[in-house]
This record gives sequence, structure tokens and C-alpha cells, in this order.
Amino acid sequence: MEITPKKGFKGLIENWQSDMIAAVSVALIALPLSIGIALAADVPAMAGIFSAIVGGVVTTLYRGGHVSVNGPAKGVIAVILLGLAAMDDGTGQEFNYVLAAIVISGGLQVVLGLLKLGRFADIFHSSVIHGILAAIGIYIFAKQILVALGSNSDSSNGAIQNLADSVLYLPNANPFVVIISLVGLLLLLFHSKISYRFFHLLPTPMWVIALSIPFVYGFNFFEDHIVSFFGKTYEVGPALLLDMPDSIWNSVLHPNFGMIDTIEFWTTTLSILVITSIESLAIAKAVDKIDPYKRKTDLNKDLTGIGLSTMVAGCIGGLPIIAVIIRSTVNVHNGAKTKWSNMYQGLLLLIFILVLSPILGKVPLCAFAILLVYAGFKLASPAVFKQIYSHGIEQLIFFIGTMVLTLYTNLLIGLFGGLLLALVSHMFLARVSIPQFFKMIFNSGSNLVMKPDGSYCLKIRGIANFLGLIKINNLVAQIPAGANATIDLSESRLVGTTVLEDLYDFQKIQQNTGGNIKIKGLDKHISSTNHKLATKIKVDAIEPLNRRQNKLKEMAESYGWDFQVEPVEDLEYFKSFYFFKSRPIEAESNCISDPNKDLPIKLIDVTFEEGVDIFPDEYKTTIGLLKLPFSIPKFIIEKKDFLDKVLPISEHWDIDYSVYNNPPNDYIVKVSDIEAMDAFLTDKLKVLIEISGLHHLESNGQAILIFSNNFVLAQAKDYIKMIQFIENFKSMIKK
Repeated sequence: MEITPKKGFKGLIENWQSDMIAAVSVALIALPLSIGIALAADVPAMAGIFSAIVGGVVTTLYRGGHVSVNGPAKGVIAVILLGLAAMDDGTGQEFNYVLAAIVISGGLQVVLGLLKLGRFADIFHSSVIHGILAAIGIYIFAKQILVALGSNSDSSNGAIQNLADSVLYLPNANPFVVIISLVGLLLLLFHSKISYRFFHLLPTPMWVIALSIPFVYGFNFFEDHIVSFFGKTYEVGPALLLDMPDSIWNSVLHPNFGMIDTIEFWTTTLSILVITSIESLAIAKAVDKIDPYKRKTDLNKDLTGIGLSTMVAGCIGGLPIIAVIIRSTVNVHNGAKTKWSNMYQGLLLLIFILVLSPILGKVPLCAFAILLVYAGFKLASPAVFKQIYSHGIEQLIFFIGTMVLTLYTNLLIGLFGGLLLALVSHMFLARVSIPQFFKMIFNSGSNLVMKPDGSYCLKIRGIANFLGLIKINNLVAQIPAGANATIDLSESRLVGTTVLEDLYDFQKIQQNTGGNIKIKGLDKHISSTNHKLATKIKVDAIEPLNRRQNKLKEMAESYGWDFQVEPVEDLEYFKSFYFFKSRPIEAESNCISDPNKDLPIKLIDVTFEEGVDIFPDEYKTTIGLLKLPFSIPKFIIEKKDFLDKVLPISEHWDIDYSVYNNPPNDYIVKVSDIEAMDAFLTDKLKVLIEISGLHHLESNGQAILIFSNNFVLAQAKDYIKMIQFIENFKSMIKK
């Protein structure tokens, strides 16, 4: 077991090399993104850099996190844009007024942290937060797509008008700008698929910036002139390039508190406070999940540290500080061990900006714009809508309602309007009177009991939704690390998505400390989808089988096998297979199993997630599992290009096995013991694998795992194919 790194200056001395290496990668990503975020917010480029430097240096000195990275993030763009528009009094001081709002919001964050009120971020419904982020994504996309086409957007028009303008502007787009934007977009889409090591020396955003500069020289953006293209003329010149100051000190701006007595000032201040606080705390929790040492962030201390940094940034002309998920993920994946990696990346950014300023002045604005177009699209892509819908139809309603409200009003109205929509929907679904509804939230009778054997039983009653989450989390927090517990939801009338998210997160955390958490009591609840996080509503009747389940039941009966809608399988067992080490199974259902105790077979629908972003990709597929009474070699056999088509190549090739040089045709084989595999993989078994057409076959040494298709639920023909393969495989290994 790995030893947890020391804290404080002892940790700095012990881990400075690994932290520094990680910081280099983070700084290379932070440099272009920080500038891009500032430009998207219609403020000087150095505002983003100041924020990233302060987020690295100042936040590190007082923080509750361990490996998260702080700086400006996409979430603040829309808030700043709205603040600039609201406080434009014609004096040219609108950004100075916004800086004052940033300073005040940072001070309020410090107060919230010192009063230990960070936990109140939990009451904001997760689908509502995702709706806010999607609206921010549309704001970013709508504003930056025009820049990527060679024009400028008017922030006062709003996101929808800017989108309409971009469509109307397409025939007049500057082709010399569009070419650069398209090259950048192709890099963003396909960089992870490129296998040449040279292209992985720099992170994707830096390649977008670096490869844009030759076009600047080729098209001569350094002088104003007219260029003809297919009979039309276009202007190119320095106006299309990033404007960098001669000295870093020339970009220092100070806050102006002249509008502190206006509603516009306080609307901006509270919007900054709410968005940065909620997003930072949510990302802190997300980073805790990928911390290899399973350390937990002190959310209140982290909120205080971010508030202090935001005040400093606002005083010198920087944007609000926030915890940043992409840079934090890069930090962890590159081996960062302590909080000092965050400081190193801030100091490296300072060095980079001093050294690279002359070069950055040669980068076209469209290169930064395409980075933000891509980032904005990811926040509101069809995949996000699909992911939210998989959590339940009602979640999609909350999500879209919040997003539309935010786009047509402002962030605060969108946030609280979305929460009200979720609350009213829960009232309707619970089917009780309004007084009874609130009584079932705040006086539900939920309690925690310690059993004689030292385990715990948490009984959750009444309405378990986002309003009651703090009380539920207080009960959960009383369960010691490493303890076993049962969380019984059988007496709950409604269990919301936000509550389920926290309960399943706690289950994972507890498993990492050696404890076992069983969540039960939802068998008499229904939901609009089969996702484990969909809102659960208690009913008296048992939900009937759907069409696919009836077919599976008939198939099982025809083989003399068993069928279970909700099987009880140890999900942790699947982590013994390499594929599921980094993609843990989230849920299982619809299990067909052979009662043969010697060589038990199971065919199960499983759900797993890929990625660590706020919106990880979710896959539902059917797997086969054959447990063996004897040992066999550990191996991975898969069709060529199987994972490359559906999952990031970087995840696929990081396998600590040796390549086996005598595989079945059209398959790649990786093994832990080549000699043992020579004896195991007979010619007959090779032929069986080839004619089966299975996509992925894996052994953990004691069992065989099978994928029949590219991560979709199996149909009848797929079940037959897997069953035939397993039966033939059993007959071969018995001999």
C-alpha cells in the first residue's frame, strides 16, 4: 500500500520532483486556456494570467485540497460578461467595477468558509447546476464562434442573438481566419488519436497555439492589407492578433467601488459568489475521487482559501479564482502528490509569460477562440443532454428549464428558478400535501443505529431530496471510516438524484477504507429510467418487466437457467479484470445465469463510466462471466481497433502486459506469462475465438470476461453467440 505524502513543508521537501514534473504539464495547459478565458470574457488577456498565477501561489498557502489546481475557469465567463454589460455607465470603468465585485465576492467566500457553511452548496440540485453550466457553455460558444469566423460579437446582444448572427455571418467569414480555426479544431478532435510520440510532447491547447503561428506569417497578419480569395476581398492585419502589453505591470488594474450602492453591482457580486463557490466545491469533490491517496478536501478551508485568492486577484486586475477540473485531472495523472504542485504551476506561468510574451503577440485571436468554442460545445453537447436524460426524464426537465431561464435572464434567476422547478416537481411526484411534504423533508425521522456487531444501519425516511441533503449527510458522516453499514431507503417516499449521488459516492469512499456499504430498500420504488441515479418514487405495485426483459426471461427458461432483474453480484470483483480497473461498474441488471455450480455462467447488463470530467461518458453493455475452479493465464484478447473506436487511445494502450506474437487472426493478445499462454491458447481455441466474432475476451486468472459488441446492450443473437462460445470453451478446457 502506498504511503500518503507528508503535509506542509515536509511534503514539499519529500515530493518536490514529482510535483514539479506535474506542474510543467499543468502550466502548459493553463497558459493558453487562461488567456482564452479572459478574451472570451471581454477583458484584457493578462486578467486570466493574473488569476492563474494568484490561484497557484496564493491559494496554495491556505487551502483544504491536496492536488486540485486553481485559476480562472469557463464558468466565470458568462458572469463577467453580464457584469460588464450591467455596469457599463459610459465611463470606460466597467471592468474596474467588476473587479470591485470580484473583491467583495471573495470576501464573502472567506466569511462562508470561516462560518463552515461550505456544505450548503450541497442543497443545489445537481441537474440544476448542470443546466447552469450548459447555459454558460452556450454563452461561450455563441460569443467565440464569431471570433473563430473572423468577426466580433456584441456581448449586449445575448447568447441567442450571437448564435443567430454567426449563422448570418457564415457567407462573409474570413477564410484566412477560418483556416486557422479549422486546423485548431481538428487538433482538438484528433490529437488523442495520433500515435506519434512527438505530438504528445505538448498538451493539445499548446499545439493549437503553436501551429497557428506559421499561418500568421504565411498570411502576413503583421500589416494591414487586403487579400483576395475566390473573387472576394478580406482584411487581415494586427487586429486579428493577441494584444500583449510591453510590460506585465502595464496590465495591473485596480477595483472601483463607485457602483457598490447599485443593484447591478450586487447582482454581479452574488452571481460570482454563487457560481464560483458551487463549482469549486463540486470540483473539489470530483478531484478527491481521483486522488490516488484517497485524501479528502476540507471544503470550508478550501472555500476560505479560494476567497482570499479571489480578493488578491481582483485587487490587481485578475478574474475570480476557482478549482479547475481539467488542470486538476492533468495534475493527478502526471504524478502530483501535494498541494505544492499548484504553487509550482503558478510560478511556472509567471516565468512563461515573461519569456513568451513576444511570441504570444504573434498568436491569432481565433486560435484562442476555437479552444473556447470547443470547451463551450462540450458543456452543452448532445452527449450532455443524453447523459442527463439517462438519469431520468424529470432531470432533463430541470436541466433544460434551468438552461433556458439562465439564457434569457441571468445566472441567479436561472439557478433559483431551476431549484423551484425541481422542488415543485418533487411535490407533484410525492403526491402529498404541501405541509406534509416539508414535514417529510425536515422532520422525516431518519436515524442512524449502531448494531451489536459494530456495524451501522442508516434508515432514511420521508422525502430524501436536495433540501434534506445536509441532514442526511450529517448522519452519514457519523459512520466511521472502514465501518460496515446498511443504508435502508425502504421507508422513503421519494429519493432524489442528488441524494443518490452522495450515497453512492459515500459507498465508494467507504470501500476504499475497507468498509462495506449496502444500499437497499428501493425494490418497491419506480423511476423514469433504469439509471441508478434516477429519482426513485415509492409505489405499492411491482414494476412489470419490459419487452426486452420478457424476452430474456423466456430465453433463460428455454436453457433451464435463472433470470434476475436486480442480481446481487459483488461489483468490486470486476475490478480484478484490467478493463474495469479504471472503469468501475456503476450498476448491473438483467442477469441470465446457469445454476451449474462447477462452471457458473452469468450474462449481465452493466453500466460503467469513462472519464473523470463533470460529465463522464456512460456506457451500457452486456458482458459474459465464466468463473473457473482452476487457474489459467491472465490475458487480454481483443479485436484490432476495438477500443480505439469508442474509448480514448491513451486509456487503451497503457497496459502492463506483454504482446503475444502468435494471436488469432485479426486479434491482439496481451499476456502476463507468455509460456503459460503458449500451452493454453491451442489452435482449436484460436479457431473458436476467430469464428465467434467476439470483440473482447479477458482473464483475471480465475474467470473469463466477454464483450460481444461495441459497448451496447446485447440482443438475442448476441446472447446466443456468447452462450455458444462459453459452452464450446468449457468443453475444450474440460479436456
